[in-house]
Amino acid sequence: MLRQPVNDLVVVLPGILGSRLADAEGHEVWGASGAALWQGIRTFGRSVGRLTLPADLGDDHPGDGVQVLGAVRDVHGIPGLWKGVDGYSALLDWLEQHFTVRRRHPGDPTGTSANLLEFGYDWRLSCRYNARLLRDRVDEELGRWRASAPARRDARVTFICHSMGGLVARYYVKCLGGHEITRRLITIGTPHRGSIDALETLVNGYGLGLGRLRLAVAPMTSFARSLPSLHQLTPDYACLATGEGLLYTRELPHNLPGVDGELLRDAGRFHQEIRDAATPDDGFAPFVGVGQPTATTGTFSEDGERITTLLTVDGTSEGGDGRVPRLSAHPPGATSGHTPNELHGSLQNNSGVRDALWNLLAPEPAYHRGPEHGPVPLGVLAPDWVANGEPYEIAVTVPPGTPRGDELRIRAVLRPVGAGQVIERTLTNLGGGAYGTTLTDPLVPGPYRVTIGAAGRPDSTVTALLLAGDEERGESDD
Repeated sequence: MLRQPVNDLVVVLPGILGSRLADAEGHEVWGASGAALWQGIRTFGRSVGRLTLPADLGDDHPGDGVQVLGAVRDVHGIPGLWKGVDGYSALLDWLEQHFTVRRRHPGDPTGTSANLLEFGYDWRLSCRYNARLLRDRVDEELGRWRASAPARRDARVTFICHSMGGLVARYYVKCLGGHEITRRLITIGTPHRGSIDALETLVNGYGLGLGRLRLAVAPMTSFARSLPSLHQLTPDYACLATGEGLLYTRELPHNLPGVDGELLRDAGRFHQEIRDAATPDDGFAPFVGVGQPTATTGTFSEDGERITTLLTVDGTSEGGDGRVPRLSAHPPGATSGHTPNELHGSLQNNSGVRDALWNLLAPEPAYHRGPEHGPVPLGVLAPDWVANGEPYEIAVTVPPGTPRGDELRIRAVLRPVGAGQVIERTLTNLGGGAYGTTLTDPLVPGPYRVTIGAAGRPDSTVTALLLAGDEERGESDD
């Protein structure tokens, strides 16, 4: 295969939970993925107390010896903290296969031939802290790359960022001088204006409502509430429905229950710094997942102790990628972008995203499609985790006005990550562009990729990620 020429340094940043972490002794404490994910989550739940951050940490490192080992390779996530996300090895491999970029390998210890950088980071910490590390690493790697050959002296940087990685990179580009050497900043499902799901986790606590899938609820809640990063993922838009209309969290007359008020206020300052930066947005390309039911606002319970999320803002459903609302992933001031019909955890491996990346990185598109068989936009609602014996329900909607949208044959295929039995189901046509199915057979514990698509329309496929658990409970669940 003829690879397309790319003379720049390409930097890939994963999202929250997307980097592997080790303790001071070098033992991996977070990074389980793929078939080992379920057991890895249990282990993490039992040891999470050691990773909880101290109060008043700010934009510093806690000095606890935690090291970063690189990006997580396969399906990962922690139920109740952040929904499942596919790994980054497929994206990195695709970049190497189709473009003249390569990662550093053991036979090239100096990295003179490497211009594909996998930037893992300690996702517990402030995005400001990680943006400073990104600045230092990019300065080092770009200087090395430019010095390695005369033709590379004018090389710049292209950032490809998933989820929270886009906040780290954008802060560097906008606030730390990164715009001077950046050619493109590509963000994929980045919550530039936050996600109500992050706020729900902080207020309601980890694991509430998970039934038999609960894991070390108290330690995990304390851990989540200690993270500056998770606070920086909370909404930077009016998101709380009250009797006075939609309010910003900063407009509430009281602190939110259980939430560190200073961390929340500092998160607002973080987003304000990006908005106020006078640097241009040249080369900024946000990729925005659309067409999926997405929590956008929230209301308080009667006692004011919990938040219930809503799929609407001012009564209107604007959708998103199931995790990040559309209004958040495409921030004010962005003049370009791409809108794949996909769920958050699978955006970086979506075929439409790959096509758009090709058009940004290469001089010519990969191929040209005709308009006669365009994709059907499927909105998919499916749980991210189920306990053994609990039903797994999939609901699909097709937007009104879609030609023959109520005559489709929609299939769901559940593939275990690793070995295991593949399960296929045809969804029931419920009329009016609605389809659904319920699986009641017990699932083998572990992660699954669930592909939902319309027959004859391969470009319509949406990929959901599912974690099936068993009925056993971790040692620290009491």
